[in-house]
Amino acid sequence: MALHFELVTPARLVRSEDVWMVQVPGTEGEFGVLEGHAPAMAALKDAPLRVWKTEGAAPEEIMVQGGFAEVSAGGLTVLAEHVEG
Repeated sequence: MALHFELVTPARLVRSEDVWMVQVPGTEGEFGVLEGHAPAMAALKDAPLRVWKTEGAAPEEIMVQGGFAEVSAGGLTVLAEHVEG
């Protein structure tokens, strides 16, 4: 099973890939998203987003600044104001 993950800024599509899990830095706390997660929306705080490509792999960190995360039946979309890396 895989989670479809997209990371988008106002300027470009940064990522569009299938991953195992993403840890989202929400303003009300961090939360992990796996395939089949309930629909949700959250505002982002300026912090690293962690992406695990496969179970047991080391996470990749992507610094995000501002924006929103949306979990839907189609996967996770992160709309960030700015991305470093």
